Amino acid sequence: MRRRMHTAVGAERVPKTHEAPRNAASATRASHKLRATGRSDIRSVKKDIIEERSGGDAPPEGIDPRLIIWLSPSFPVGAFAYSHGLELAAERGWVRDRDALSAWLADLVRNGSLRNDMVFLSAAWRAVAASDDVALKSVNELALALQPSAERRLETVTQGNAFLATLVAAWPVGRLATVTNTLRSDVAYPVAVGAGAAAHGIAIGGVLYAFGIAFVANLVSAAIRLSIVGQTDAQRVIASLMPAVAEAARMAELATLDDIGSATLRSDLASLAHETQYSRLFRS
Repeated sequence: MRRRMHTAVGAERVPKTHEAPRNAASATRASHKLRATGRSDIRSVKKDIIEERSGGDAPPEGIDPRLIIWLSPSFPVGAFAYSHGLELAAERGWVRDRDALSAWLADLVRNGSLRNDMVFLSAAWRAVAASDDVALKSVNELALALQPSAERRLETVTQGNAFLATLVAAWPVGRLATVTNTLRSDVAYPVAVGAGAAAHGIAIGGVLYAFGIAFVANLVSAAIRLSIVGQTDAQRVIASLMPAVAEAARMAELATLDDIGSATLRSDLASLAHETQYSRLFRS
């Protein structure tokens, strides 16, 4: 009999093997297909396109090496200081081994904060690519407004502000000045990454995939420090989630702000409860 486990969604479920991801086409292809079929439901068209093309769990081709640097632990955004509520989940016994950690993170990838962050990143990238300052500002305001707790807002703002500041100081390009003039106050982390990548002309597919992998790797690193898993199991968790991250990245490339939404209540509650956790290593 297989063991049941807690997940970030808040229910219990029997662990399942991850399904292979399905490729998505470009947003242009989605709109063309919508017109050709005469259908009004853009979400069903997106789903059809993804199901048409199955390319395994391979990352997008030609990921820009700058992304490896910008999203690595050496880039000074302070990601190591945040557990995204995982520390509280570990204390409560919701996440205590490799299987539970994998299930928790898979929920965040498919149905939770990472899914939303990828949509925000994609929208910010498109706004900068189109030189639409109003849209960029609106995306950032929405990303900040939808943070479920004070600590999660701190997490995204601290990293977002640091990311843009470091990019301007060490990787300057002309379009970054416009971005920083538009986003004068606090910036959500995915918005900063999307806007910065677009200013540098980096293709959106690679940005989304690299951002997702960095998110997973950072929380797995937190899990090691919380003694949930060891180093080898940590790598197994990351490897098992790569297909889900690839699928989420392809979905986000087609998504609009109308697709924002999450269903990971337990994770959100963990971020709230962490604010009063007595003994803690992390800021969230």
